[in-house]
Amino acid sequence: MITDDELHRLAVFLGSCAMMMIVLYHFLEVNQKEDDEKVDVKNNNNSSSSKQQSTGASSSAGSTTTA
Repeated sequence: MITDDELHRLAVFLGSCAMMMIVLYHFLEVNQKEDDEKVDVKNNNNSSSSKQQSTGASSSAGSTTTA
């Protein structure tokens, strides 16, 4: 049978582990959001440059056909 002291030590140990895992989870979650924002900024830059290229290609194609 488990004694009160063993139960107390087990509860303190498991509670401490749970708190450390919660802190670790929040740390990783906060950093993940920052990484996602950087990726979104890069994707926005790439999509705007590809839009400019497609716009430039269509305007140059239009000027070629009219000339």
